[in-house]
Amino acid sequence: MEKISILDLNGVSNLEDLHNRIKKALNFPDYYGKNWNAFWDCLNRDCDIDFVKIIGCNTVSKKIFAHIEIMKELLEKNHIYWQNSDSPFNYEIID
Repeated sequence: MEKISILDLNGVSNLEDLHNRIKKALNFPDYYGKNWNAFWDCLNRDCDIDFVKIIGCNTVSKKIFAHIEIMKELLEKNHIYWQNSDSPFNYEIID
């Protein structure tokens, strides 16, 4: 059975809030370091979510919009990495 999660970014105003929402939505472990290296490590090794729906990307504070782009790049990298495996990872940005 496919594990689906929703990452709601509506109203995110700072980087700490962004990483807290990521941690919760993707069920990252407590040791998640809340930075992009830790995001990649947890997404690629520890995440048991098969499909992530991301909403609210266009509502985040302009101060952290560049971080949303980094997140998108890493999600795509993870998608490509796992696409030919028995448990592929995918995501959709809805907005």
